[in-house]
Amino acid sequence: MIKDMTKDSPMKLILGFSIPLLFGFLFQQFYNLVDTVIVGRFLGTENLAAVGATGSVNFLIIGFCMGICSGFSIPVSHKFGAGDYGGLRRVVANCVWLTAVFALLLTVLTTALCRPILVMMKTPDNILDAAYAYIWVIFLGIPVTFLYNMTSGVMRALGDSKTPVIFLVMSSFLNIGLDLFFIVNLRWDVQGAAWATVISQGVSGLCCLLFMVKKFEILRIRREEWAFDRHLAGNLCGMGVPMGLQYSITAIGSVILQSATNTLGSDAVAAVTAAGRISGFLACPFDAMGSTMATYGGQNVGAGKLERIGQGLKSCVLLGAGYSVIALGISTLLGETLVGLFLEASETAIIGDAKLFLTIATAFYFPLALVNIIRFLIQGVGFPFFAILAGVFEMVARALAGFVLVPWLGFTGSCLGNPIAWILADVFLIPAFFLVQKRLRNMKEGGIKEG
Repeated sequence: MIKDMTKDSPMKLILGFSIPLLFGFLFQQFYNLVDTVIVGRFLGTENLAAVGATGSVNFLIIGFCMGICSGFSIPVSHKFGAGDYGGLRRVVANCVWLTAVFALLLTVLTTALCRPILVMMKTPDNILDAAYAYIWVIFLGIPVTFLYNMTSGVMRALGDSKTPVIFLVMSSFLNIGLDLFFIVNLRWDVQGAAWATVISQGVSGLCCLLFMVKKFEILRIRREEWAFDRHLAGNLCGMGVPMGLQYSITAIGSVILQSATNTLGSDAVAAVTAAGRISGFLACPFDAMGSTMATYGGQNVGAGKLERIGQGLKSCVLLGAGYSVIALGISTLLGETLVGLFLEASETAIIGDAKLFLTIATAFYFPLALVNIIRFLIQGVGFPFFAILAGVFEMVARALAGFVLVPWLGFTGSCLGNPIAWILADVFLIPAFFLVQKRLRNMKEGGIKEG
C-alpha cells in the first residue's frame, strides 16, 4: 500500500503511481459524463445547459476545497519522506480539525449565496432555476467533498494511489445507478443528478476513512497527538489555503469566461458543456501526472534527494508530450461522435460548435500538460505561493477572453479562453521551477531542513 518514491527509477515510479490515479480520474470523469448524458438525453438541452452554466462556479468552490486538501497532504508527504511518523500523525490530526472548520464555513456561505452568484453571472433566465437547484445540492455536499479529498490525499501522500481509486470506481457505478433512479424513476430533474454525485462521493469518502483507520498502522493517532497545535495548524494553512486560492483564482477567470459565454445563449452553453465534459475526460492523464508529481516532489524533498526532482520532471514531461499527440488524434477523428453522445442528432449547430471547442482545446494540450506537471511539482516541494501566481496568469487570460475575445469573435472566443490561459501560466511556471530548484539547493547547502 505505502510506497517510497525516493528510490528507484523516476520514470518507473511515476508510471506506477500515476496509472492507478489515471483510472481514478477517468472513472470520476466517466460518471460526470454519464451525469451529462443522462441529463441531456432524459431532461433536454435546457437542463443540460443549466448544469453546464454552474461549471465555473462549481470549480470556484469545489476547486478551493480540493486545493486545501492537496495542500494539507504536502506536509504529510514531507514527514513520511523524512521518516518522522509521530510528526506525521500530528499533522493528520490537525488536518482533521481544520477540514471540519473549513467544511462548515464553506457550506453555510455557498448555499446562501449561490443564487445571487448565478444571477451575477448572467445565467439565461430559461435555465436559472434549474441551475440553482443543481448547484445548491452540490454545495450542500461540501463536507463529503472534504472527506473524500482529505482521506485520499493522505493516502496518496504515503504512496498509496491504488486504494482511493478502488473506492472511486465503486462510487462511480453507484453514481450512475443513482442518476438513473433519481432522474428516470423518481423524476427529480437536475437535482437528482446532484444528489447522486453527493451521495456517491460520501460513500467513497467513508470507505477511504474506514480503510485508513483499519490498515494504516502509522496513522493510528494517539490521544495526545489529537491536540490542536496552533503552530502546526498555521503551517498547514500556509500550504492549504494558497493551493485552494490557486484553484479559486483560476476559477474566477473561468467564471468571467462562463459569464461571457452565457450571453451567447443556452445553445452556446450546451455546446461548451458537452465539449467540456469530453475535454475533461481526455485531460485525465494530466491530472494524474500532476498529482503524482506533488507526491514525488514532496517525498524527495523530505528525504533531501533534490537531484531526483529534475529527473522526475523530465520523465513526466516526456509522458505528457506523447499523450498530447494521442489526445489530439482522438478529438480530430472522433470528436463529432463523442459530443453527439450528449445531444440529439438534429442539434447540428450545437454539435458543430462543440466539435470546434474540443478540437481547439486538444490542440493545446501540451501547454496544459506543463501547467499540471510543473505547478503540482512546485506545490509538492513546498512553494505554494508560485501556484497562486500561476493561477493569476490563468485568471487574467480567461478574463481577457471573456471581456474581449467573446464579444469580438463570439463562440470562437470562448474556445480560445482556456488555451491562452494555459500558455500564459507556462510563461510564468517554467522559469519559476528553475528558481525553486535554486532555492532548494541553497536551503540544503545552508543546512535548512524542509518540512
